[in-house]
Amino acid sequence: MVTIDFDIFPTRETAPADQRDAILADPGFGAHFTDHMVTMRWSEEAGWHDARLEAYGSFTLDPATSVFHYGQELFEGMKAYRQDSGATVLFRPEVNAARFNSSARRMAMPEIPEDVFVRAIELLVSEDRDWVPTTPGTSLYLRPFMIATQRGLGFSKPSTDYLFCVIASPAAAYFGGGEKPRALTVWLSEHYSRAAPGGTGFVKVGGNYGGALAASREALEKGCDQVVWLDAVEHTWVEEMGGMNLFFVHTPPGGCPRIMTPELTGTLLPGVTRDSLLKLAPTLGIEAGEGRISTAEWREQCAAGELTEAFACGTAAVMAPVGRVRGVSGGWTMGDGEPGPVTMRLREELLGIQYGRLPDPFGWIRKVC
Repeated sequence: MVTIDFDIFPTRETAPADQRDAILADPGFGAHFTDHMVTMRWSEEAGWHDARLEAYGSFTLDPATSVFHYGQELFEGMKAYRQDSGATVLFRPEVNAARFNSSARRMAMPEIPEDVFVRAIELLVSEDRDWVPTTPGTSLYLRPFMIATQRGLGFSKPSTDYLFCVIASPAAAYFGGGEKPRALTVWLSEHYSRAAPGGTGFVKVGGNYGGALAASREALEKGCDQVVWLDAVEHTWVEEMGGMNLFFVHTPPGGCPRIMTPELTGTLLPGVTRDSLLKLAPTLGIEAGEGRISTAEWREQCAAGELTEAFACGTAAVMAPVGRVRGVSGGWTMGDGEPGPVTMRLREELLGIQYGRLPDPFGWIRKVC
């Protein structure tokens, strides 16, 4: 087991309390940042070293730094919550640690011992606990990331040096609406692909998101909130929505509802919220499974009343109902176009666990302070 000690260097220039309170009253998403960050460096000679909590600030990087030219980087997204009891907690941080290392392996970057990863998160949350908002539906969004920092333009092997960092940002609901989300309108992308077999679709790397911007812009131009990605081979099978996993709800007359999410094929991100819902739903009498669905099946099952709801899920948005679908061949409405009862039931249960309003039967909550 690797032991890494973090040096603690608290800043003397924290944000004034009144300024911080004003931000927490209306944080937006990813617009403001806390007083500190955690950094740690890796080299071929020393491994992981120079771990520290320090004042939030800029990096100085040479123009020839590898990350700028070859995109060797990765990140995670997770949250800290202020529970109704006053405790500040994390939600399944060990799963984020494992996924971070899965991304590192795919990107030929050094893995971080999972306990060290979680310790880094806990240090920042504990030091900046006053930045965790208390308004319903808000949280402290955490962004751990790693970049290649070797200087040089050669491309014969991975970088010899890396920087790991964790920053934090108080956040409101990603799509607005607080604890009462609005139903989204989505655009079926038939000209762009997010990921292909053998690529990086299953890991959290910036290239997946940068390459998605053209399709996202197209969706906005069509009056939609988000893009829905189809498979890269046939452009037929539904995969994800924006940077989130998708679920489909089937509710037979007089029967138990069932949720289905596209199976993990190597092109989809194995979302933490996705996995949590697959485990949580059966405890509520809702069948849950993985499969696949084409755009034609989505439309036909919706018209037949078999597919009654759809929603996207992810750390940032939690659960976002889908109300309408549009594409080059037309569109359709999910149910009455409003958030459905199964979607809202699952959302209420998941948020209840995260905010401490409901029991945590799976042991997903980790108290920080």
